[in-house]
Amino acid sequence: MEKENILIKLMELSWERNASDIHLQTGSHPALRIKGEIVKLEEFPEIKDEHMKEIVSFILKNEKDRELLEKRGSIDTAFGVYNIGRFRINIFKQRGSLSIAARRLSNIIPDFNSLNLPPSVSRISQFPNGLVLVTGPTGSGKSSTLAAVINDINKNRYCHILCIEDPIEYLYKNEKAIISQREIGIDVDSFKSALKYAVREDPDVILVGEIRDSDTVEFALQAAETGHLVFGTLHSSNVSLTISRILNFFPQERHHQIRRGLSMHLRAVVSQLLLPSINPEVHLVPACEIMFVSPLISRLIAEGKDDKIIKAMKAGKSEGMQDFEDALIELVHKNLIDEETALRYAENPHSLEMKLKGIYLSEEGGIVT
Repeated sequence: MEKENILIKLMELSWERNASDIHLQTGSHPALRIKGEIVKLEEFPEIKDEHMKEIVSFILKNEKDRELLEKRGSIDTAFGVYNIGRFRINIFKQRGSLSIAARRLSNIIPDFNSLNLPPSVSRISQFPNGLVLVTGPTGSGKSSTLAAVINDINKNRYCHILCIEDPIEYLYKNEKAIISQREIGIDVDSFKSALKYAVREDPDVILVGEIRDSDTVEFALQAAETGHLVFGTLHSSNVSLTISRILNFFPQERHHQIRRGLSMHLRAVVSQLLLPSINPEVHLVPACEIMFVSPLISRLIAEGKDDKIIKAMKAGKSEGMQDFEDALIELVHKNLIDEETALRYAENPHSLEMKLKGIYLSEEGGIVT
């Protein structure tokens, strides 16, 4: 099977089997990730080294990209095939050979309902300014959530949205908003250059993609301070750890300053995981921890009392806040996940099990049924 045919066949198969990812590794059979599980395709031949190099050359048509792969050992790109779809691709070296991980991207820009996001998530597209972070591990649906937010703004607000992307995953069509999508390596040479000129491009809303270093944090806070609405992603597993993850980009002596900036300009944090669903019409469903920065939470961030943020979130349920435990209970009640899945992903399985049975502990330690 020729290099083009095997790649295209796998892309077609990913749509047919509703797979989220394709994996190609030298010396192994191709594999798909279906409902969170890796499924090896033994009907396909093992990928030989020379075959993998041909597939990579087919994807990376630009000599500059091939040089970057050789120099860095990995590269992100996007690849589209007519009548099949678009894929976000990471090509990387491991054990001296090449591997490919390709994430299937929907042809349709998702909305809050199609992603099964909690209704309160839609609030983050209504902020006039400030910083909003969507966090979670790789493959947790952060990009899809932000795509829904960006397109909601696009449909409802006359503004200029600037997206700095590496690579571009969803292609937007201007509605009420004007959307500019700048792809690193194609439209601008580096992420740093894109940030440098971003504010000069007259945006109202800025998507900075991944918060990857202190420069990105400082840009996001400064842009929020000057009246922009800024969105970014971060690899952190929950809301409380998001604050410490940001601080880790800076030396200790700057923590007070960054905390102050976050307390003033952070508007919301959504931390999410994607879980396998029991609903046959739903592939994966997000469990979301949601924090909106209230005056109390702003003060806790400024004072370094991150351990008290969860308690403040629990008190803010009427404002649309929830922790992961709340999210898991809601998903079980909606028959989107089963109890076994909820308990497997819970931080405190015993507490969750009691609550699923309708047994709650009061603040004083008593039992409320």
